[in-house]
Amino acid sequence: MTKLDPAQMKDWEIAAAAANDMQRIASIAERLGLQPDELLPYGHHIGKVDYLRVLDRLGGRPAGKYIDVTAITPTPLGEGKTTTTIGLVDGLGRIGKRVSGAIRQPSGGPTFNIKGSAAGGGLAQCLPLTEFSLGLTGDIDAVTNAHNLAMTALTARMQHEFNYGDKFIEKRGLTRLNIDPRNPAMGWAIDFSVQALREIIIGIGEKMDGFMMRSGFQITVSSEVMAILSVARDIADLRDRMGKMVIGYRKNGKPVTAEDLEVAGAMTAIMHKAVNPNLLQTIEGNAVFVHAGPFANIAIGQSSIIADRLALKLSDYHVTESGFGADIGFEKFWNLKCRFSGLVPDAAVIVCTIRALKMHGGGPKVTPGAEPASEYREPNPALVEAGLENLIAHIETVKRSGILPVVCVNHFHTDTDDEIIRVRRAAEAAGARVAVSTHWAEGGRGAVELAEAVVEACEQKSTFDFLYGDDVALKDRIERIATEVYGADGVSYTPEATSKIEELAEDADAKTFGTCMVKTHLSLSHDPSLKGRPKGWTLPIRDILVYRGAGFVVPVAGDIKLMPGTSSDPAFRRVDVDTQTGAVQGLF
Repeated sequence: MTKLDPAQMKDWEIAAAAANDMQRIASIAERLGLQPDELLPYGHHIGKVDYLRVLDRLGGRPAGKYIDVTAITPTPLGEGKTTTTIGLVDGLGRIGKRVSGAIRQPSGGPTFNIKGSAAGGGLAQCLPLTEFSLGLTGDIDAVTNAHNLAMTALTARMQHEFNYGDKFIEKRGLTRLNIDPRNPAMGWAIDFSVQALREIIIGIGEKMDGFMMRSGFQITVSSEVMAILSVARDIADLRDRMGKMVIGYRKNGKPVTAEDLEVAGAMTAIMHKAVNPNLLQTIEGNAVFVHAGPFANIAIGQSSIIADRLALKLSDYHVTESGFGADIGFEKFWNLKCRFSGLVPDAAVIVCTIRALKMHGGGPKVTPGAEPASEYREPNPALVEAGLENLIAHIETVKRSGILPVVCVNHFHTDTDDEIIRVRRAAEAAGARVAVSTHWAEGGRGAVELAEAVVEACEQKSTFDFLYGDDVALKDRIERIATEVYGADGVSYTPEATSKIEELAEDADAKTFGTCMVKTHLSLSHDPSLKGRPKGWTLPIRDILVYRGAGFVVPVAGDIKLMPGTSSDPAFRRVDVDTQTGAVQGLF
């Protein structure tokens, strides 16, 4: 076994060294209980799983225990939610449980920008890191291509109808759509953080160069196609949802769907392999499913329903990951994902760090790439105490769902016993179990206390229920989330948002849609500068998007964009290839 020392090695160096001891993916699949024809290998160490075969075979088997991992409001560095997910999987494995995990595939945007990849860290990583971080089996590429094929169909139809009129329509046996170029429902997708593409003009040139109109790009993982991959139950459900996607609008205001454009079938064909979850492994050889994308601030940000349904039939304990804090990631897991899947969780883990609590207690600004201020490197129990209100808010959110929270203190070497005691005391008083976990430094061995706390929580009776019923009106849903989860005093709406809510109130289909909030992850509020547990504020809703394929209404709060920007010191500056071995270096 290769010696791995997180104190002396970077994450990518640990991953490269650990790769020497990786198990063949066929071995991981066999121990998980998969049959040979249910594994679709992509090389020696990655595979896809034919979920339909597995679910057909194991449909009658009871589901395992279902655990969600969320977090407190993070610093811009992240607090180790994926690291904790992997650590918990390995910790459960250490105490003899048949276990699996589900994490989200990293986006190229953060991988090459500030946050880096999402494979975990230290001795709690998903392997192989390079393949995991750089496209994996092509799912995100498939989402990008399916999304952009829809836009290709829309813009081509506009050009041909405008240039050739009824002659074109009659020749092709089509119905004139009369698409309104001033009212597109979406733009294009690319999986990088490219602020220069947020607002663009397309179709500049001659008659055959397309129809000139305003357009723009969003990051791929915020695409409705990715949302559909997250919530679809199977390929048939995915095909149905693709057809319902609204790509544009007619001049009379009626929607133009992918089915209207006769492109939904081809979009589904692009996605047909992506529906099967990816199977990878932890450093300690436990199974990890990787499926669907991140960004719970601008998307649903959940591991897929398909991956969770599959894993719950194969495992006694299954750990799934939700994006960012409990205010957005867990809230969407609770009120969207579980509603769509019918799955009931047994426990939720709230990841916190002393660093983040100090920030919420009034500590200096945390800046990626900069040396942490002394307050974060030296003992400061008073700052921790002042920041505990943020943790308590997230504990209350999880308890509001009726399931039991387990607070995981993701331990850093600078944390002191006095600081941790204060966290434990406050969290237990708020009704949560608490475990200190050193999985980053020690892998599964360091997560045994966390694993045991989670097993205990899963044995308690859950009273799981949604925050709102299916019959609750959209405006009431928004206000309930804002006041009961975020802590707002109320909600304000722009005239545009108000008008759309009124239109949706008359839409029979929309009354069945889930509510997927778009909000900053850096604060309980809409304002990323407001830390701790803000008081005396109102949530501003500036727009309402409708994802008819995914079945979401998407209220947009504050000044948040579907296309992030790349920083002045992006991660791609440190990524390269060893030209002697071909190995990728510098991913983190």
